[in-house]
Amino acid sequence: MNQAHLHMVFNHFPIIGLFFGIGILAYGIIKKQTILVNTAYVIFIVCMIMAKATMMTGEGAEEIVEELGISHDIIHEHEEMAETFMKVLYVLGILSIAGLVVNIKKHAKAAIVSYVVLILAIGSAILAKNVGTSGGEIRHTEIRENASNGNASEANHEEESHNDDH
Repeated sequence: MNQAHLHMVFNHFPIIGLFFGIGILAYGIIKKQTILVNTAYVIFIVCMIMAKATMMTGEGAEEIVEELGISHDIIHEHEEMAETFMKVLYVLGILSIAGLVVNIKKHAKAAIVSYVVLILAIGSAILAKNVGTSGGEIRHTEIRENASNGNASEANHEEESHNDDH
């Protein structure tokens, strides 16, 4: 398993985990269920850890896909977005740890922390979607903004013609 493969394995958890965590946290806040709020905090902490693992495999993945002829510009754009996302996830993870502590100590400010974490998690999810899309665009040209159905049809036709020749 090379760095590109590991990058692909790790990168999905922070994105999907954020959406699950947001749902669990919102429901926990509405129902005033500390166990659900704490569960969301743990999910956000794991998202932070998995995002760090994803970042650690990013350079190796970059080298591999550049050898395949992928433009450095599109990779660099993804890398810049991922670095911003990671900074926001560090804050989310640290606030989630703080949220666990204030919940365990039954601090009066626990509710405020949960609202702040929810807002930050929603912002993180928006960034996650953008980072995930920019990463997907590296190898999936069909999802790029400049892709058109005509180009996809031509590519499919060329591929079918090539397959018929063999």
